[in-house]
Amino acid sequence: MSGDSAEGAGTSDRPTPSAASGATPSEVVDAATLAGVPDAFQRLWTPHRMAYIDGDGKPSDASAHECPFCRGPQRADEESLIVRRGETAFVVMNLYPYSPGHVLVCPYRHFSDYTQATDAEVAEIAALTQSAMRVLRAVSHPDGFNLGMNQGAVAGAGIAAHLHQHVVPRWAGDANFLPIIGQTKAVPQLLGDARAQLADAWDTAA
Repeated sequence: MSGDSAEGAGTSDRPTPSAASGATPSEVVDAATLAGVPDAFQRLWTPHRMAYIDGDGKPSDASAHECPFCRGPQRADEESLIVRRGETAFVVMNLYPYSPGHVLVCPYRHFSDYTQATDAEVAEIAALTQSAMRVLRAVSHPDGFNLGMNQGAVAGAGIAAHLHQHVVPRWAGDANFLPIIGQTKAVPQLLGDARAQLADAWDTAA
């Protein structure tokens, strides 16, 4: 579950002709004067995804110095999107969520393989995963969850050098054409707002 994308509020998903042409928002430009061939497709513009495509925030190597899961706990919770801190592990919003409320459970210690976790780390990762599920149920009422760890880049781990478990809330009908056709996820809640909502509910719902 990081956990991230930059979201926009109160804006249309479709650019106006003036935006496409570089004109100011108050100007209206006839679309017929712009280059391009009309077709039957609508466009959902997601420029924030360029941060992921360009690799922003991804470590340049496998060291703890470059690891965002190691740097995050050194900053304030609001800045690093940490929902809850434990003794050996913590819960953080996924920067690139599959669904609203997608969190990651990470050990503080920098290691990659689940078999390297101590008994204390295994126990707290499991306990924080259970707590995250309870809090998400209380806050967002999902119909189910996907839980799991991707071990190694070949298995899909975006940051393979630091172990992390995904907790992904799911709703009936939440999968649509966007991920399949457009390789795009529509996430309706800002990550900072989701973090605050989960953190506020943790003590009572976990």
